[in-house]
Amino acid sequence: MSLGGVAMAQSTTGSIFGQAPAAAGETVSATNSSGLTREVAVDSSGRFQISNVPVGVYTVSLKKDGAVVDTRKVSLAPNAGTVVTFSAETTSLSAVTVSANALPSIDVSSVSSSTVITAADLRKLPISRDAESIALLAPGTVKGSGFFPNAVAFGGSSVSENAYYVNGYNTGEPYKNLGGFALPYGAIDQQETLTGGYSAKYGRSDGGVINQIGKRGTNEWHFGAQAVWQPRFLEGTPVNNRYGNPAIPADVANPASPDGFTHYQLEDPAKPGTLNQYRNDNKEWETTYSAYLGGPLIQDKLFMFLAAETTKTQTNNVESAVNQKVQYNRDKHTKFYGKLDWNITDSNILELTALNNQKSTGAGSTYAFDNDTLKSGAYINKNDITKDNAQFYLGHFTSYITDAATLSILYGKAHFQDPVVYGNQSPLPFISRPYNQNTAYLPPGTGPNGIVNAQGNTTWTSPKASNSTHGLRVDFDYKLGDHDLAVGIDNMSYGAKNQGPDNQNPFNPALNYYWRYFPTYVQKRTVGWATSMTMTQKAYYLQDDWQVSSNVLLNIGVRNDHFTNYNDLGKAFVDEKNQWEPRIGASWDVNGDSSFKIYGNVGRYYLALPDNAAERAANRSTYLTQRFSYTGIDANGVPTGLTALGPVTSPDGEFGLPKDPQQVTARNLKPEYVDEFIAGFDKKLNDSWTYGAKAMWRDLKTAIDDECSPGQIATKMTSMGLDPGLYGDSLYGASYCRLINPGLTNNMLVKTDDGSSSVLVPMTQKDWGYINGVRRKIGSLNMYLEHPFDGKWMARLDYTWSRGFGNTEGQVRSDFGQGDVSKTEDWDSWQLMDGQDGELANVRKHQIRFRGAYQITPEWLVSGTLLAQSGTPKECLGYYGPTGVGDPTGYNNGGSGNYHWCHGVRIPSGKAGHTPWTELVNLGVHYAPAFADHKLGFNLDVINALNQQRPIQTDAAGESAYDGVSTVYVNNSYGDGIYWQPPRTVRLSVQYDY
Repeated sequence: MSLGGVAMAQSTTGSIFGQAPAAAGETVSATNSSGLTREVAVDSSGRFQISNVPVGVYTVSLKKDGAVVDTRKVSLAPNAGTVVTFSAETTSLSAVTVSANALPSIDVSSVSSSTVITAADLRKLPISRDAESIALLAPGTVKGSGFFPNAVAFGGSSVSENAYYVNGYNTGEPYKNLGGFALPYGAIDQQETLTGGYSAKYGRSDGGVINQIGKRGTNEWHFGAQAVWQPRFLEGTPVNNRYGNPAIPADVANPASPDGFTHYQLEDPAKPGTLNQYRNDNKEWETTYSAYLGGPLIQDKLFMFLAAETTKTQTNNVESAVNQKVQYNRDKHTKFYGKLDWNITDSNILELTALNNQKSTGAGSTYAFDNDTLKSGAYINKNDITKDNAQFYLGHFTSYITDAATLSILYGKAHFQDPVVYGNQSPLPFISRPYNQNTAYLPPGTGPNGIVNAQGNTTWTSPKASNSTHGLRVDFDYKLGDHDLAVGIDNMSYGAKNQGPDNQNPFNPALNYYWRYFPTYVQKRTVGWATSMTMTQKAYYLQDDWQVSSNVLLNIGVRNDHFTNYNDLGKAFVDEKNQWEPRIGASWDVNGDSSFKIYGNVGRYYLALPDNAAERAANRSTYLTQRFSYTGIDANGVPTGLTALGPVTSPDGEFGLPKDPQQVTARNLKPEYVDEFIAGFDKKLNDSWTYGAKAMWRDLKTAIDDECSPGQIATKMTSMGLDPGLYGDSLYGASYCRLINPGLTNNMLVKTDDGSSSVLVPMTQKDWGYINGVRRKIGSLNMYLEHPFDGKWMARLDYTWSRGFGNTEGQVRSDFGQGDVSKTEDWDSWQLMDGQDGELANVRKHQIRFRGAYQITPEWLVSGTLLAQSGTPKECLGYYGPTGVGDPTGYNNGGSGNYHWCHGVRIPSGKAGHTPWTELVNLGVHYAPAFADHKLGFNLDVINALNQQRPIQTDAAGESAYDGVSTVYVNNSYGDGIYWQPPRTVRLSVQYDY
C-alpha cells in the first residue's frame, strides 16, 4: 500500500491516502464541513493521495465514472496522514456504504514524534486549561523550573529551546523565547506536541514544538458558552515552608587561615524549625467565562469563527518571612480569536486570523505581615501591575494549481506591549537580606528578620517596553511520479524596544541602587541595562518525500538557516550564515496494510539566539557593587555611618559603557545545534489496541554562552608575543564578557587602547582552561499501549526511561533561575565549570503517563490522568576549591556560593541527591443530560486529587557568606523546598454547545 506523503511539522494541514480497487474511471474525493473539496484519480495500482488539505473531519468518497460507490468519514490531524481503504466489493452502485475506518489506525506516512490532542479529547480530560498542560501529555516532556512559570522542557533541552505556533505562525514569546502565546482554550481544534523528528520545512527549535490549530466556521451555525469556577474553599491548604537544619561540615585545611583551617557555622543558629514562609493562606480562586460563534456567511464560500475567554484570578501571597509582607492580587487574562475562511474558488482558499492576548497581573494591595501572629498589618502600598498585550494578524493563501502542484503563502505580524504600572512609588532603596543586619544597631524589639521598608523593587521596567515580529513563508509542493517535492522559504524578523531592567527609580531619579546586607558589612548594588535590539532569521529548504516502493517511504530534506542579531545601534554582532541541516526519515509499512510500522530518522536542528542576546552582551549594561562598613541603621533599613571598604567593582566588567559589536562575540561564532537520532515501531495488537516503542538520542554539538575571563586572553596574547597592556581597555573594559562556542577554537578580536590596530586571538579549550567542551547527551526509550476512543472508552499508558548527562543545561540555568539567555554563569570562567559535569536539570529518569475516559452512559463520562515522575537532581553551590573559601572570579563577592564546590568538596549535579518522586492524579466527572440533547454539560474536575505537595525544586546555595578570615556560613535554607507541587484544586463548570 502507498504510504502517502509525509505531512509537515508546525503545519495546519494533513493528508489522506490509501488503496482502492484498480479500475478505469475511478476517483476519490474528500470534502470537509466548510465545503472544500479535493478530488484525485486512482492510479493503475489502486493508490490515491490527497495532500496539503486543512485539518478537520472529511467525507471521503470513492467514485466510479462520477457516481459515489463508497464513503468514509475520517478526521485529519496536523503533521499526519490518514489511511482510507476501499474494498473490491464497493465497485458497484448497489454497494454504497458510509462508515468509519476500523480502529486503531497507524499513520505509516509520518516519521515525526508527535502527540495530537483534539478538542474532543480536551472536553473529556481533566487537565489544566493551558497549552503547556496539554503538552505535558506527550512522552518526554517535563514541567520546567518554577523560576520560569508554566514553561515546558522537551527531551531534556532547556525551556527556551522550543517553538510555539498558532495556525502556522510563530507565536513564541519574542524577547527570550520563554514560552509563547496560545489560543483561548475553547477555540483549540487540535494541539500537536512535537518532541522530535520533523522535516526540513521547519526549524529554529532543538527542544520541541507546541503547534495549535484554531477552530473554523462550517456550513452549519454553531455557538456555545462556558463558565468555569475554581473556588478557594475547595483548594487544598498549601504547605508552610520552615527552615531545615542543614548539617555543619567538618573543618577543612586552609593554610591562609590564622589557625590553618576553614570553619563552618550556620548562618543563623536560631532559624532551624522556624517559619521561612507562611504558605497556608496562599490560596487562589478563579472564574473563567468563554463563548464562541461560528458558521457560514456565504454557504460553501465564506465562513467565520469567533471565540473569547476571560479569566479572573484572586490570590493571597504571604511572602518569605524576611520580606514581612503579604500581597492580595487580582489578575485578569482575556483572549480573543477570530478567523475567516474564504473558498475563493474550488482551488484557491484564503484564511485570515486575528489573535489578541491581554494579561494584567498583580492588581491589588500590599500589607505588612506579622510572622508571629500570622496576621496582616498596616497598609503599605498598591501592587505593581504587569501588563502584557499581544496582537497577531495572519493571512494564509493556498492554491491547488493542479492535482500535482500546491502553493502556500503565509504572512503574519504581531505587536507586544509589556509595561509595568507601578503601584509601589516608594522613593526608598530596596533592602536585601535584612536578617544579616547588625543587631547592635537595631532598636529593641526588632524581630529576627531585621528592618525593611515599602520598596519592593531593585530595578524597574520602562513604560514603553515593546516587541514586534513579522514573518513570511512560501511553500511550493509538486508531485512527480513517486516523488513529492517541496521547496520554500521561511523568514522571521524581531524587534525589541526598551527591554530589560532599568536601575533608576522613576519616583526618585537620584536613586539607582539598593542595599544588600552581609554578616560583617553592607553592599551597594547598581544594576540595570534597559535597551533595544533587532534580529532576523532567514531560511530556505528542499524536501523530497520519495515513495521508494509500495510500502517504503523516504523523507529526505535539507534546510539552510541564516541568523543575524543587531545591537541597539543597528550593528550586527552575530551573523551566522549557511547553517546546513540534513534531515532523513524512513517509514516501512511492514505488512502493507497500515498495521505495523517501523520508522526512524536522523536530523540536525539549529537554534537561533533570541533578541535578548544583545542585552548585557552587546549593548550598554551596568552591574556595580561596592562594600561598606556601617555604624547605624535608620528606620527604613538604610545603613548609616558608611565607610568604603574598597573601590566600585563589577563582576563582569559592566560599567555602562558602549560595546564594540565586533569584539563582543567570537569572529567565527557558530549557532547552537543538536543532532538527533530516532528509531521506533507502532503495531496493532488487535482491532482495538496498538502498542509501540521509540528510542531517541540527542547530542548537543555546539552551544553559545559568554565567557568573562579576560585574564585567559591576556595569557594567550603573551604566549603569542603580544603585550596585553596595550589592549587593556579592550580586555578589561566594556567588552569584559564575550559570546563564544565553548569547546571550540574561538577567534577573539582585541583592539589596542588607541584603536590603531587589532589582533585576532585564537582561544582553544585549553586556553580558556576548560576541562571539557560542551556536553549535553540525552537518551530515552518510550513504550506505550493505546486504545483509541471507540465511542465507549479510551486509554493510553506510556513509560519513558531517560538518561541525561553533561555540563550545560542549555540557554538558561534552572538551579537559581538565570534567564539571561545564552549568557548564563556557565563558561564565565573555568573555575565555574569545575564540577559542572553531572545530571541535567530537565531530565527525569522515570516517567509514567496515563490518560483515559469511559462513557458510562450517553449522559455520564468519567476520566482521569496520571503523571508520575522521578525527582530532579539536587546541587550544592559554594566557595571554590579544597580550602572552601576560593572565589577566583569574584562572583561570590562575599555572598552566596556560585561554584560546584561545597565545604571544600567538588559536588556535581545529582551527587547531592534528588527531589522525591511526584504522582499527579487528576480526575473528572462529566454529565450531559439527555433532556438537553447532550448539548448542556456539567463538569467536575479535580486537579492533584491526592493533594500531594512534595518539593519539586530545592535551594541549591549551600554556603551564604564568608567573613574573609576563617569562617564560612552555611545557608539556613540549603536543601529546603523553593517550589512545590500546587495543592489540590477543584474545577466546576457548566457549558452549552449548539
